[in-house]
Amino acid sequence: MRNLKLLILLVGVLIGNGSGAWAQKAQGGSTNSKAQKSYQEGMKLIGDREFEKAIAAFDEAIERDSLFGEAYLRAAGLTRIMQKPDAAYAYYKRGLPKLPPSPGLAPEYLTFADLSFDRGLYSQSAEYYQKFLDLYKGKPSKQSLHAGQQLKNVDFALKAIANPVAYSPVSLSQVVNAMGMQYSPVLTADQQSLLFTARTGKGGLNDENLYLSLKQDGEWQAPVSVSDKINTELNEGAATFSADGRVLVFTSCNRKDSFGSCDLYISYKEGSNWSKPVNMGSKVNTAAWDSQPSLSADGRTIYFASNRQGGLGSEDIWITHQQEDGSWVVPVNAGKAINSPGREAAPFLHASSATLYFATDGRQGMGKLDLFKATKSEKGWNEPENMGYPLNTHRDETSIFITADNHLGYYSGQPSKTGNVLIGLSQFEVPEVWKGKVKSSYAQGKVYDAVTKKPMAAQVQVYYLDSASVLTQQVPSDKTSGAYTIVLNQGEEYALYVTAPGYVLESRHISEKSTTQPLALDFYLQPISKGSKAVLSNLFFDTGKATLRAESRTELDKLYQFMKSNPSVKVEIAGHTDNVGQPTNNLKLSQARAQAVVKYLVSKGIPIEVFMAKGYGETQPKANNNTEENRQLNRRIELRIL
Repeated sequence: MRNLKLLILLVGVLIGNGSGAWAQKAQGGSTNSKAQKSYQEGMKLIGDREFEKAIAAFDEAIERDSLFGEAYLRAAGLTRIMQKPDAAYAYYKRGLPKLPPSPGLAPEYLTFADLSFDRGLYSQSAEYYQKFLDLYKGKPSKQSLHAGQQLKNVDFALKAIANPVAYSPVSLSQVVNAMGMQYSPVLTADQQSLLFTARTGKGGLNDENLYLSLKQDGEWQAPVSVSDKINTELNEGAATFSADGRVLVFTSCNRKDSFGSCDLYISYKEGSNWSKPVNMGSKVNTAAWDSQPSLSADGRTIYFASNRQGGLGSEDIWITHQQEDGSWVVPVNAGKAINSPGREAAPFLHASSATLYFATDGRQGMGKLDLFKATKSEKGWNEPENMGYPLNTHRDETSIFITADNHLGYYSGQPSKTGNVLIGLSQFEVPEVWKGKVKSSYAQGKVYDAVTKKPMAAQVQVYYLDSASVLTQQVPSDKTSGAYTIVLNQGEEYALYVTAPGYVLESRHISEKSTTQPLALDFYLQPISKGSKAVLSNLFFDTGKATLRAESRTELDKLYQFMKSNPSVKVEIAGHTDNVGQPTNNLKLSQARAQAVVKYLVSKGIPIEVFMAKGYGETQPKANNNTEENRQLNRRIELRIL
């Protein structure tokens, strides 16, 4: 209906005596009577809504008089409102030079400048934006401001082309690019699973589904449907999954349970099976368009695009978080730091959560949607940066993916050897300027019952060690396999905890040095029973002292939660040292440190009667004291069930 009203309005301008170029006797007319007759016939046909015939009449007028500027512009205006921009561009390009500059032609110069810019003809567009501004008479308007901004975009584009980023994409093999269209790639943190959207044909009417390719011996295998529970006769696309590949959120449109035109759906993987997808509900989805999700590494935060009410532009990026009870909060707008009065789309949150990539046409760029990169500071997102040429062009660019380690990127576009593939996936080495602010690695392993040795479900939590108990990630281990994956930002120090009801908590310290490479960490949880024990790996004391350091707070609070959840349990808090120094001094020190831990827990409200603090000094080493690494293992606090 909107397009029909626009068509009627513009046709009225074409055939009427309104303002603009047609209110004046154009000097680009014709003295050829046959050309004039064809022109008048075209005008009559416009009034009769016979648009194709009108264009044919204008073409006949042009054929009879190639200098008939008015005929070119009539045909250009008509083809433009008929949504034939290529034809409109051709008519303008041939016709405008045949008409002498005049204020009445200013709107046509602006239109042709926009058409030129949309085709990447930046110098030509600049010429006509400037002609428009030179001829424009009146106060600053939306059109004059647009022309001025476009001249800035032209300047940016020309400089970007003159200073290209070293970007050399290589198409993935035909094994992966096996269908007509492949796009929106996403990888797990270990880069062994590749999820993408694909259509078997080259048209928008072909069914859109989600496919998964696994890497074996360094090669991507033939993609398969991600799950029969997820792919249906409807379209499923624009998907994302967590770093472990076990939480999947995708977009589907016009379903029976949809709240709007397109909604977000979520599915969870247990073992090798995906759950039936469910609509994420009215808190997340609206009556508008909600699409293009990007999950955080732990699958508990989603960035997505939406044209819902309350945004800053036509489409904005929004953010929702999962609460402890599993529900998702009402999304909040990403704010002015990211969103603009224009259109934002295709957000991708790097595994580190410190860099956001997204597409927008609302910032200085090369035309249509350009890809931008924004980094996060303590105050929020910094000013986004255009990722430059040749990634960005005058066309729409969306859906980039950068691996956790910042080494490889994945993108979709037209392959060099097209064949039967219209859009294919490509891989590239990430240029330095495109890399995420933080380089990430990961820890991967399984959680077992220490007695039965069977895999089990548990909660894996990761905290920044130097923060006041700030939870950075929380993932469950797989109930069937016990598997988990967490992302670790390089250069950070972490406290890691694995917990499950009825089990002694497991604590692990992850040093800055150990985050430079992937870690393999399995956990064997001890059922709560007499004699079960665990090392409290994130309690810290200064050398020779029994005062707990500030970074011990997270561990102390975890221990408090364990005791509060198990009020009938009595425990020994045992202090141990290495063999440096006098044995009697080490014994006293270990006793004092154990008592310091108990004192804190009692101050939080745990009855003193459930504790026994005991120092063992250097009498129970875990390793030989012949290296500093081993001595560090021996300096510890242990929890033992009494």
